[in-house]
Amino acid sequence: MPRVKRGFVARRRRKKILKYAKGFFGARHRLFKTAKETVERGWKFAFRDRRVRKRDFRRLWIVRINAAARVHGLSYSRLIHGLKVANIDLDRKILADLAIFDPEGFGKVAALAQGAVA
Repeated sequence: MPRVKRGFVARRRRKKILKYAKGFFGARHRLFKTAKETVERGWKFAFRDRRVRKRDFRRLWIVRINAAARVHGLSYSRLIHGLKVANIDLDRKILADLAIFDPEGFGKVAALAQGAVA
């Protein structure tokens, strides 16, 4: 079997990984093997957390909507049910923004939802 000289291809591959490891502590940005392990681990976390971020934001919006709904004498579930019955299509992100930045507008939406259920 002939000897393989990798030359610039291997160097390019290693430099690419070390570039991604820039800013890591100690050997993690200096040595190829540890840098590769750390970078791949980071990519795994990034892949996972791009999905987790969506869950986290939805949880945050629900908490905010629930707090604002209780000010108007409704629970979160009754508010959402009322909106569905009243055929008001606002997603949780918009409802949470309304609750924070336009409490009066949220109060009107909550009143419509309450009227639809009663």
